[in-house]
Amino acid sequence: MNTIEQIVKNESLDDIVTVFSLFNANPHLDMMIRRYNRELISEYGALEMAYARLLAAGVLAHGDKGLAAKGPNWKAPKFMIENRYS
Repeated sequence: MNTIEQIVKNESLDDIVTVFSLFNANPHLDMMIRRYNRELISEYGALEMAYARLLAAGVLAHGDKGLAAKGPNWKAPKFMIENRYS
């Protein structure tokens, strides 16, 4: 199992979006999550709601070319700090 697959299978949607939206646009993020853990976004609009939550909380900000940027309240999710998947 590759690292991305492990993260998507084991972490919350908000944590996944917090990290991967900095590098992947929404369509790519949607495909990645659907490939490894469909249940995370089985509710209609779950991915968009996660983006909206994180934007409102200041964790993410609007970036360039469809990517998000780190907002003023961005901090690395616990799985990154603990280096769980290295």
